[in-house]
Amino acid sequence: MEQTTTPTSVPDHQADSAAMSPTLFAEKTSAIITEVSRVIDGKPEAVRSALVVLLAEGHLLIEDVPGVGKTMLARALAATVDATVHRIQFTPDLLPGDVTGVSVFNPAEREFEFKPGAVFANIVIADEINRSSPKTQSALLEAMEEGQVTADGQTHALPDPFLVVATQNPLEMEGTYALPEAQRDRFMMRISMGYPDAASEAQMLRERDVANPLASIGPVVDGAQVRQLISWSRRVHVSPPIEQYAVSLAQATRAHPDLRLGASPRATLQLVRAAKVWAALDGRAFVIPDDISALLLPVFAHRLIPTRVTNARGRGATATVTAILERLSGTVPVPLPRS
Repeated sequence: MEQTTTPTSVPDHQADSAAMSPTLFAEKTSAIITEVSRVIDGKPEAVRSALVVLLAEGHLLIEDVPGVGKTMLARALAATVDATVHRIQFTPDLLPGDVTGVSVFNPAEREFEFKPGAVFANIVIADEINRSSPKTQSALLEAMEEGQVTADGQTHALPDPFLVVATQNPLEMEGTYALPEAQRDRFMMRISMGYPDAASEAQMLRERDVANPLASIGPVVDGAQVRQLISWSRRVHVSPPIEQYAVSLAQATRAHPDLRLGASPRATLQLVRAAKVWAALDGRAFVIPDDISALLLPVFAHRLIPTRVTNARGRGATATVTAILERLSGTVPVPLPRS
């Protein structure tokens, strides 16, 4: 009998990385940023942060007042990827099954079958997530952490890549429910859009009076190419001193007397993952301290909770946490480059 040998298979992430190069990485990521920026005027930091979260395999929370482009950013990012996109409008009467799916009895087969919910897509836009009840919000926990949904004892894998882009209104507004700590911790970054400057707002009036800007943009990458970009960014080198710098920042938040909840180990991991993509977007194959510093606020701030006394003295939780992080970043020693 003739003996046959089975070829050794190459792991998917290695094959993806081999198909990517620094030039192609820069070309594809630049095309995404350019396309999204055609819709989001004057907000380069927000566009870059959204791309970082996508390629770092995290999830993005966009918090701001209504009408500043939160949903537009989410939809524009989704439009640049030739993949499945679902939008969920979170309302007080939305049920968990509407998000994850439900089991429905099939009389022909005389058994229950699972009907996937809106979460089964590559990119899920969770619009105004804090307008639904905590029970419905928690339906996303397993999906965001493990990329799967469990229903009636059966596990259903979600598409890969999988990204949740959620928008929320400030808690001071009517009809909002605060996201629980476990939910916030699953978002890699929280960013704010802010109001546009006068020139960008005037340009918006001219361009959007006659056409929907989303209709003018289209996909520049597909799901497979996103996987390649993700795999390439994973190869960015993080030296032990940089790793220790990230850990020291996280530990400093846990020991700070004005914080009753510091950064979780998940936050540290996501800070380093995001820094690797941030470095790759700058054309570097290694992380430097400035990458960590640039991402400290958007990655850590929404996870930290000040003490009640500290919050009462400050100007609100967000302003208080921001001030604490800014002070901490100046006290934690920055690793020096090797001579």
